Amino acid sequence: MAKTAALSFRIEPELKEALQQLATADDRTLANYIERVLKEHVEAVSKRKR
Repeated sequence: MAKTAALSFRIEPELKEALQQLATADDRTLANYIERVLKEHVEAVSKRKR
């Protein structure tokens, strides 16, 4: 298993709740959902810059 780095930040409670609902609907933890969304975003932006 790859090592991971901790990341801590603050978001508005409404955004957290919306993300939690999306994570639950996707059968993921909130942390796992956010990691997946961020990874997909980085990959998409990287492809656009090529």
